[in-house]
Amino acid sequence: MRKERITGLALWALVCAPVALSAVLDGGGAWWRPVAGVVVLGAAAALSRARPLTALLLAVALALTVTPRLWSPEYAAALVVFGYLAGRRTALARPALHLFAGTAAGGLLILQAAHRDLWTWLVQLSTLAFAVMVPWLLGRYVRQYAQLVDTGWLLAGRLEREQRVTADRARLLERSRIAGDMHDSLGHDLSLIALRAAALEVDPSLSGKQQRDAGELRAAAGDATDRLRDIIGVLRENDGAAPASPPGETVAEQVGRARESGMDVELSGEGPADGLAPMTGRAVHRTVQESLTNAARHAPGAPVTVRLVRSGAELTVTVTSAALPPARGGPAPDVDLPGGAGGGTGLVGLDERVRLAGGVLRHGPLPGGGFEVSATLPRTPGPPTAIAPEHLSSADELAWERKQVRRRLKQAVWVPLAATAAIGLLIGAVALLTRYESVLGRARYDLIRVGDSAASVGDRLPGHTMGGAPGGAPPAPAGQECRYYRAGPFSGLPAYRLCFSGGALTSKAVLR
Repeated sequence: MRKERITGLALWALVCAPVALSAVLDGGGAWWRPVAGVVVLGAAAALSRARPLTALLLAVALALTVTPRLWSPEYAAALVVFGYLAGRRTALARPALHLFAGTAAGGLLILQAAHRDLWTWLVQLSTLAFAVMVPWLLGRYVRQYAQLVDTGWLLAGRLEREQRVTADRARLLERSRIAGDMHDSLGHDLSLIALRAAALEVDPSLSGKQQRDAGELRAAAGDATDRLRDIIGVLRENDGAAPASPPGETVAEQVGRARESGMDVELSGEGPADGLAPMTGRAVHRTVQESLTNAARHAPGAPVTVRLVRSGAELTVTVTSAALPPARGGPAPDVDLPGGAGGGTGLVGLDERVRLAGGVLRHGPLPGGGFEVSATLPRTPGPPTAIAPEHLSSADELAWERKQVRRRLKQAVWVPLAATAAIGLLIGAVALLTRYESVLGRARYDLIRVGDSAASVGDRLPGHTMGGAPGGAPPAPAGQECRYYRAGPFSGLPAYRLCFSGGALTSKAVLR
């Protein structure tokens, strides 16, 4: 917080220095103008971090109060600095573009209302382009480059974390294998102990107390074996190295057992799911089992349809659970469907099982309600399908960020060039327009009489003048204000000169 305050004060001093210096050099100017400018710039510096576009708008408004051309020595530094900060601290480009477009359009309307010429607006546009937009583009590029650097560090940290997670998982898998080996060896030893204790329990040569002790030893060994199996079973729950044994029932038997348990389930399709590869058969069995279990758990009482479709060398098994009517809600029936995965990971495991069999699993809610699980499997053994990426890889993210930086760099180069070209075209168009609007026809010139009031003469004159005396023209009469008009759009001479003094036309002449 202290660093931000010091930075804000330094920024305020930087943008206020030209204002104070101009006030000192001016000397006789109104004192309240620089004071108001310093105060407003202080507010802009305070808002530059939270609302950088608002700070830029304040700087533009201050510059416009000095001159409609927008460029002024007092606030040139403020325009450049706050333009850069707006690009550096604003995430989206669209609000800034709206601000630039609104400033250009508003400046044109104000200048037209004040009866200013279009050259003033062109100077305003040039100042807006080079003193505000170019620093803004530079700030956008710096921001994008900083984001690229931050993304690189984030990706490096993610890779380090993934490496640690991979190492931890490898250690856990090895511990699980060690636990399995311990289960196999200790379980065998405990079984032998229980067998020998059972033999001693029925040995007639032992006394009753010794037989009872042997019976207790056999029971303890049996309990220890059960506890060991339970504990090792928990440790081996996520260890998928050992393949599951082939299912002992067909899809029709699965559906029949679910129907006997109280589910409203039907089987349809083109023939039974037989003659399949072992991995495919286990995947079909697992798909039906997991889908029926989820239907019984999440939509009890809803009708379920199991459909088998053979198509060439593929088999598609689809389990559809219809939407559950509100009247049929209630607790799930006691359905005996062992083997269904719990904890929200059943479909993840099922997707892995189908993938290893060379198939593709699809699941999701239906538009009209309900849920559908569909697995397309090859009837003959096939290679495992590729794992669908859930997010961009680190290399892809870094490449995307680099692409964004290159795009920002191109914008920083081409946008000023395009703005320069556009302003050049506007200058040419305005020059051509003012040439046509500064033409005074001979008939109108002849109607103007010396001595007419300036107001009556002004109604007959074009909207623009030549801007000054043409080359080779004689000097204007002393003490008179003279205006020059063209005789043709592309001619310098001949030209018309009208001179005013005291609110009336005092002289007119054709310059040749």
